[in-house]
Amino acid sequence: MAKNILVIDDDIDFVESVVNLLEAKGYAVASAYNGTEGVAKAKESKPDLILLDVMMSTKDEGFNVARELHQIEALKGTPVIMCTGVRREMSLPFGFEPDETWLPVKQILEKPVKPEVLLGAVSDALA
Repeated sequence: MAKNILVIDDDIDFVESVVNLLEAKGYAVASAYNGTEGVAKAKESKPDLILLDVMMSTKDEGFNVARELHQIEALKGTPVIMCTGVRREMSLPFGFEPDETWLPVKQILEKPVKPEVLLGAVSDALA
């Protein structure tokens, strides 16, 4: 059975390219274009993996969504990979690291993400 992946990102072009890439590799993919919609879809579908952007409705929405998802018992063990360009967009002199409390994600990938890097991260997270 295909693994289910939820992509939460407000960039329609990015979502479309990621959906096409993942579906070509046999994954079942759903999408949401903001954090509220993403959390609702995650609760409903209980995906095997979530790909999450940071800057959507607000510049830090993805950080809040990651923490919210982690607080939902049924989703607590669901791996989240953050795909973001926030560091470059905001000229931040530092990166982000997964943290059990503040940033409960499995991995952080900087946009633009090369297809092979994304596929490798997805494969690792689902292993």
